Amino acid sequence: MRKTIFKKLEAQGLIANYNRLRKNLPPKLPEKVFIWDETLREGVETPTVFLTYVEKVKLAKLLDEAGVSIITVGFPALSEEEKNNVKRIANEGFQQASIAASARAVKTDIDACLDCGIREIPIFTPFNGLNLQYRLKMSKEQVLKNTVECIEYAKRHGVTVDFVLEDASRTPLEDILQIFEAAVKAGADRLVIADTVGFLRPLSTRYLVSHVRDGLRQVFKRDIPPLSIHCHNDFGLATANTLAAVEEGVAHVHTCIVGFGERAGVAPLEEVVAALELLYNIDTGVDMKKLFRLAQQAEKSFALPIQFHKPIVGENAFAYEVDEHVEGMLSHPLIYEPFPPEIIERETQFYIGRSGGRQLVAKRLETAGIKATNWQIEDIVRRIRGLQESLDKGGTQMTFYQIKKLMKELRKGLTEEDFWRIVEQVTKQKPKIPAAPMKMEEP
Repeated sequence: MRKTIFKKLEAQGLIANYNRLRKNLPPKLPEKVFIWDETLREGVETPTVFLTYVEKVKLAKLLDEAGVSIITVGFPALSEEEKNNVKRIANEGFQQASIAASARAVKTDIDACLDCGIREIPIFTPFNGLNLQYRLKMSKEQVLKNTVECIEYAKRHGVTVDFVLEDASRTPLEDILQIFEAAVKAGADRLVIADTVGFLRPLSTRYLVSHVRDGLRQVFKRDIPPLSIHCHNDFGLATANTLAAVEEGVAHVHTCIVGFGERAGVAPLEEVVAALELLYNIDTGVDMKKLFRLAQQAEKSFALPIQFHKPIVGENAFAYEVDEHVEGMLSHPLIYEPFPPEIIERETQFYIGRSGGRQLVAKRLETAGIKATNWQIEDIVRRIRGLQESLDKGGTQMTFYQIKKLMKELRKGLTEEDFWRIVEQVTKQKPKIPAAPMKMEEP
């Protein structure tokens, strides 16, 4: 359906599709893109979020059923509880996806993954001056040595190894090539370019990916392991940057359901899949009918509301109120819809508000077999608007702020009092806590 509906309209001369112009089709586009989802590793780094084991399994199973290629299910070295959860998930049995678990370039981290029965391990480390000096407190030579030893160690255990270069987007090209060359020689099966703080623009992404690819090919004089991309959304460019990498031939892309993750999150699964399938006509292997259900399950599990205006899965993504738009939609849905909502198991929603309603009322009456004059239709619309305008806006705003305050309370997690109580119980010392500054509450 999704492959033919636009072609039919184009063939009839009803719409133009600039995405299909030959000069707009990047020559390096892959035939298939593999979705590598990080919701259960990166997504759960969303502040104050906690997922139960049952919730993690449910999301993992849904991702597998949807056709996601790789699912990173956690970071076993984080804690004994995390390790147990990863081990249990890995033994659940999945039909399509490869199950992965992350590790730092530390052998004990890799052992934790191996203990879980994991057969694919993304090993990550940064390599730029900022991280070397202030985070790792190691020299380049030490990091290179650790990286090589850890990749070789994991490969000796027969697992697939993905090497993830953190903060690659702020690492000099020569250093990226240096550590990627070492990783390839050590046996890395995939190389991941991570835009850890969402610092790239789409053209910058294409520049970086192309130069990394070409630089490695010059070194090895042969095909190199597949490149992958991991984009954060700090400037709202994660989806755009991910697509830019695909335009340079990258076929493995990192996502999270609804874009959950640390700070502003990462590239949203549903946006990346929908764009690749509908704008690029690239097969992702993902069943688009399952995208909305995935988003709803993530919203429930994370206890975080999806923005109403969120593309693809937001409440308002297929909602209309303006009379002119409703009239257009009733004439032909694709006048104001980028694609039929049925593709992702959604429906068009119409609202009657101050900006419209007459066309919708007239259509509904007609469908119900009720004959009404123009005056009667106008009177019905006027009364509906009157009901809306008579609503207590102040009461609505008060309810909204109460909900917002409650959400903030839920996100606080551990209170200051709880923290210092635990400290006192463990250390047997009473803390000297300075008085907190006065804070003014919002009305």
